[in-house]
Amino acid sequence: MVVVNGRPMKRMKRRVTADLYDFLSFPPTDDHPRAPFRANVKSFLNEHALCPPPASLIPHLLTWQMSFRVGADSASAPAVSLDVVEEDVARSRSLYCDQCRVVGWSGHPVCTKRYHFIIKADGNSIGGYHKPCACCGEVMHFSESRCKTCNHITTTDDVEDWIYHQLEDTTHLLHAVVHANGYGHLLRVNGREGGSRVLSGCHIMDFWDRLCKTLGVRKISVMDVSKKYGLEYRLLHAITNGRSWYGNWGYEFGAGSFALTVDAYKSAIETLSSQSLCVYFSQGRKPRTRLQDKISFYQSLYDRELVNIRDLFCYLMSLIHSSRKSPRIDSSYRKLQNFKSDSPSLSMTDIERVEEAMLRVLRAVSGSNWVSWRALRGAVCKVATPELLDHCLKEIGGKTTADGMIVVTRCNHDSGVLEYRLEAGNQPSDENNVGHGSPVITCPSEENLVQDLRFLYESLLNPLTMTSYGPEATRSFAISSAEKLLDCKQFVKDYKPERAIAITNPLFLCINCHVQNFDQVEENGPNTPPEVLVLPPNATLSDLKFEATRALQDVYLIFRRFQAEELVGYSGVDDSTQVKLLLGSAEYVEVRGRCLGKHSVNKFRMERGMERWTVECSCGARDDDGERMLACDVCGVWQHTRCSGIPDSVSVPAKFICRRCRSSC
Repeated sequence: MVVVNGRPMKRMKRRVTADLYDFLSFPPTDDHPRAPFRANVKSFLNEHALCPPPASLIPHLLTWQMSFRVGADSASAPAVSLDVVEEDVARSRSLYCDQCRVVGWSGHPVCTKRYHFIIKADGNSIGGYHKPCACCGEVMHFSESRCKTCNHITTTDDVEDWIYHQLEDTTHLLHAVVHANGYGHLLRVNGREGGSRVLSGCHIMDFWDRLCKTLGVRKISVMDVSKKYGLEYRLLHAITNGRSWYGNWGYEFGAGSFALTVDAYKSAIETLSSQSLCVYFSQGRKPRTRLQDKISFYQSLYDRELVNIRDLFCYLMSLIHSSRKSPRIDSSYRKLQNFKSDSPSLSMTDIERVEEAMLRVLRAVSGSNWVSWRALRGAVCKVATPELLDHCLKEIGGKTTADGMIVVTRCNHDSGVLEYRLEAGNQPSDENNVGHGSPVITCPSEENLVQDLRFLYESLLNPLTMTSYGPEATRSFAISSAEKLLDCKQFVKDYKPERAIAITNPLFLCINCHVQNFDQVEENGPNTPPEVLVLPPNATLSDLKFEATRALQDVYLIFRRFQAEELVGYSGVDDSTQVKLLLGSAEYVEVRGRCLGKHSVNKFRMERGMERWTVECSCGARDDDGERMLACDVCGVWQHTRCSGIPDSVSVPAKFICRRCRSSC
């Protein structure tokens, strides 16, 4: 017999047949939390989600389920399922949180619950009624204890193993975890490039952001290791937009590896993105490079000047975006005769002289051969300045000669190179070029644009492959800036739910309550975040202590037997005194109490676990930041391998003695 956790079957039937919520608009943006996350998440799941019967087989891993349609309200709209796995941490296989440790929350006490929010890539659900047989892999119903194919008997351990496997799966479209105290981590977002047929990364992030606001989460961290076109997107997006991609939803610098600060992060963005493109052309009489050709090529297409690296990558990204909308002709390629030079020094006489020289080159080309942008520029490079040459190359498309020939311009789809040739004025144009005086350039294919993006990224942004150029100090500064942007991975959004809770409860008292534990004697003990208490307007001091006790017991394992005893600074006040009269407009209080009874809770003290480590690295780091470290065999102090002169590509040595210990020997 299967237990349904006390939920009536008619509730399940009603939700299955009812209209589904729209993934693109649920929850509503104006749906503000009425309570802290610890209480809000429970009421939200009870109101909107189902707890399928199989979940009761593993009571410490309850799986709630919500189903959505995506887009228009119709039977044909695609569906998507959200699973919420409610994990009882005390019985979990993983007691501590690695994400808390590296983002700076390692001092938080271990919470009682973790809530995993998951959208699976294949559209199935963890809370569905089918799972693969642990022996042969055949799909079977949860209610079936024996596989019909291999006769294997399914045990509770099999089901538990399968659910934990789902929590570790890296293919989910969305996977986030939120602790009972409202602090959480966005572990994974995979849009269309990650395998979704329906949802983009923006769709998923919009949904997740609305859900966080509705649930009243406090802070969410994300480790940005996202890639786009095979490139490190946290570097590329920082150059083009001045922030991480997650910054579009309010995620800001949280913690940098190697002791990097927010000021260092912002400075690195400005330094690298404002790098002038002119520095790549100051090489005297050396032959032109492929990098120079690519930069000049996109400068020749743009209707304004590309000044720095940010201009170049923004323009290239816009072309890729436009090519997806219109694969044949890209509206970003302007009609070149509309181009107006920004330099008043270019006289019409000089322009006509250079154009005539270019026409002579094109006339000399036999048959229907095309002349590349580089070849045409090189053939007339001695007759004008580079500025004048670039201007004429932009403007010559569509020019008509005295004998009725017309200059046709195209972008070669295979090489991505701009090309020119003369055609008869009445010659019909093909799909690769636009003739008859129309100088619109056909768009390079998306594939060619992405190839150029990768080449320019490796040449201009990747610190390991950055092109050599002078002066060397400028290049070294650029490499250092790129390394810093790659080393800044942790971003955090502070939702400040106490503000929204106060708005939705205007007549109630919303108080941030910090706790002091009489039993905590050590200096570096747990760092417990203040809990939000929502009290009626006539609440007494006794009510406040009761709510503080209940909140801390509900949220943290270490406080399961905690009892609030006094309000710090008001030890002599009677418990019947109204809080409003006592505190006035104050929104912050501190309670002191103790944990009753004899019990061992040491392992629940902090998310960092029972280990005691000391980090003291030459870069300034004083805590674990997720980067590779090793401990000195003499003093036991941890430091980064990179700062110790051990490259990331080299394995950690079996024995290591730090510089300080070596010098003292």
